[in-house]
Amino acid sequence: MASKDIPNKEIKEEAFAFGKSNYQLLLASIAVVVLGFILMIGDIDIYDFRKTILAPIIVLAGFAIGFFAILTKPE
Repeated sequence: MASKDIPNKEIKEEAFAFGKSNYQLLLASIAVVVLGFILMIGDIDIYDFRKTILAPIIVLAGFAIGFFAILTKPE
């Protein structure tokens, strides 16, 4: 009886928010950020080029890739 009272609504198929390429880019961005943090560790001089310039640029590039992965539309 109760099912007759409810109007027949079309069932809409929902798509995922992210596609396969989005997840691949997110994983790549995590890997790049981890690589940047790995470059920051070590026993060499604290003012070394690798620690003060290269590693922060790589970390920021990883965050940029993640930002791009979130904003791109799934295919």
